[in-house]
Amino acid sequence: MKKIPRAVSRTVVGSALMLGAVACSDQFLTVTNPNVIDAATVDPASGAATLALSAQQNFATALGWLAMYSGYFTNEVNVSDTFPTRNEFGFRTVSDLNGSLNTDVWAPVSLATASAKTVLDLTLPTPTTNISLARAATFRGFSILMMATDFCTGSLSSGPELTTAQLLDSAAFWFTRGYDVGKANATADGIALSNAALVGRARAKLQKGDNAGAAADAALVPAGFEYNMRYTDDANSRTRLSNRLYQFSFDRGAISVAPWYRQTDPRVPFRAPGSGTAVGQDAVPGGFYQQAKFTGYASNIRLASKLEADYIAAEASANTTTQLALIDARRTANGQTAYAGATDAASVKTELFNQRALEFYLEGKRLADFRRSAASVGTTVTATGQPYFKPGYGNTGSQTCYPLPRAERDNNPNMAGK
Repeated sequence: MKKIPRAVSRTVVGSALMLGAVACSDQFLTVTNPNVIDAATVDPASGAATLALSAQQNFATALGWLAMYSGYFTNEVNVSDTFPTRNEFGFRTVSDLNGSLNTDVWAPVSLATASAKTVLDLTLPTPTTNISLARAATFRGFSILMMATDFCTGSLSSGPELTTAQLLDSAAFWFTRGYDVGKANATADGIALSNAALVGRARAKLQKGDNAGAAADAALVPAGFEYNMRYTDDANSRTRLSNRLYQFSFDRGAISVAPWYRQTDPRVPFRAPGSGTAVGQDAVPGGFYQQAKFTGYASNIRLASKLEADYIAAEASANTTTQLALIDARRTANGQTAYAGATDAASVKTELFNQRALEFYLEGKRLADFRRSAASVGTTVTATGQPYFKPGYGNTGSQTCYPLPRAERDNNPNMAGK
């Protein structure tokens, strides 16, 4: 009997099929294991849509965690949390034994990749146009992409350790599947998924250094396109269903807008100390600056857009005239004066990255920028060896990505403690 792996079945039980009730019998100790679902009992035609939506929600949950921790790591926000494990991200010396690394970051993104694969492994009708396959492929692509940009190496479904390049290739493969099936599906949902996959594939190609491929994909994204991850205000399940950035700004007071981002720019709204409805969890030096980009538990997080495609195309072009045109257009649109800095290639690229930093603030994209072009993040990321902004901690470390958790190495049969 083929069985769905336990990690995936928990997701199916908890958020999709709601199966697994204990079976009673005359024998007191006889029960049905609620954590194992017989794949033969899942009707692919009727169950796939629910499974695919569950995989999408798993990614939405993971994205909130990923955006918060990469915000710590790249100094989009100061860590106003008291957890030592979260402060390790702030000064970029993350141990592979870090419990937050394993529970908050690695586990959710791994679950998102695995639950999407559950759908993709099913034999479904009309596979070239099936919306569930388009959804699962697109969100498997984004899950693997985030693993590739944030972790130094990765692993899929307890497989072998994969390099960043291998993960980016895998993400691009699934984005291609999502794009093709979504486009062929031709419904509004299918077209939206196909365009999101197109932006994701452009991002993966840019990260790998395939500038021509990235520019070609970016050019195909239609004007005005935007795909948002949606969240809900569910008091009974905020950790899974609600916006993580709002939750950790207002409920916990764990993220404070970092100094560089405290500008008069509408893309990064914030409340200065004393003007918000919450205070920092710890005594953050300089005061608690509460982000106001995400204003409720149900606030969306932008995943993919034509705007991002424009930035990808401009960066991929390596053409200062093209980049300056986008820079000035976005500065004007957001109330800034025209760029008046140096116009050599390195300076213009830095300004392009600065505009990206404001544009996609706390959307989980900055760590990819940092890894792709550390020199271009300028003064927005604390340099290695500089003091951490809080007393009592070591200086900022040299990490540019997260290590695989020790728990993964110890429990993955294809690594087994490597």
